[in-house]
Formats: sequence, C-alpha cells, structure tokens
Amino acid sequence: MDNYYSIEEKYLQAVDELSFGEAPKGLNILNQIIADEPFYARAHYQLGMINYYKIQDYQTAGYHFKTCMELEPSFPDNYTHYLDLVVFLNMEKHVEAISAQALMVPGVDKARVYQLTGLFHEKQKNWDKALTAYQDAFMEVTEKDDRKDIEDCLKRVRLKMKQTQVYTYVVTE
Repeated sequence: MDNYYSIEEKYLQAVDELSFGEAPKGLNILNQIIADEPFYARAHYQLGMINYYKIQDYQTAGYHFKTCMELEPSFPDNYTHYLDLVVFLNMEKHVEAISAQALMVPGVDKARVYQLTGLFHEKQKNWDKALTAYQDAFMEVTEKDDRKDIEDCLKRVRLKMKQTQVYTYVVTE
C-alpha cells in the first residue's frame, strides 16, 4: 500500500478507490482515517454513503451522516443523503430537523430537500403538505430530468388526493 502523508491525501485515495468500484479498499482507508482523525467529517460522510447504499446498515449510516453534520454543518453534500435515509426510515422528527437545517446551508440541492420532504409527507398520506413540498421543489429545480420527476410527483399526489375525496350525495324529492 502506498504511503500518504496528509489526511486529505488518504481521503482522496479512499474516494478514488470507491469511484473505481473498490469499496473494500476505500472502506479500509476511511476506517484508518477515522481511527487517526475521528473528527474528519468527510470520512464520516463517505462511511455513511457506504453503509447506506452498499452495506445497507442503516443505523451505522445514520451515525456517520449525523456525525458529519455535527462536525461540519456547512458541508452540503451530506444533507440530501442523510435526509433520504431518515425519509426511508420514516423518522418524522429527524426529517423536519434535517430538512430545516439543510435549507439554510449554501450549496445544498434545495429542490431535492423539498422533494424528499414531499415524499415523506406523501408516505404519511398528508397530501396537502406533500403537494406544498413538491411545489416548492418545482420552484427550486433547474435540471430538466429532475423537473420531470417532480412533475410526476405532483401528478401522483393530485391523483391520490382525487382518489381520497369524499363525495356527498344529496337526494332531493
């Protein structure tokens, strides 16, 4: 194994290993970084990514995403993945707290934050909040493909709202 002198060099090596599909090597380097520098937030972020998307160890992923957010609250990349995790796990208090904090951080994909918030409310069958969140996402989105996804979300919620409407029939004589 090559020798790297700075924490940043080790981190970049780990990211390279991950991008080339070498998750075990990347994981090993990241664990070494955390052992040497437990407050290196970006290593926690990458460990959160590996645990969430590759290993599917949601508790460990949540720990690393949360640690990254606490250590480096201005790091925008962490928020959407952490929010995705807590939406997936239906953790209402965390969804509210993370989305509120994320929207205040420069560089965060606000459209994605609103979209995930909308998804959470949709899963809870809170159609009005879901619709509002998706509309906010639509106002923030800049990519054509992402806009199409959000439009689909809006249509889906409107259809669900229509399906759950209560009809009142009045019989007149």
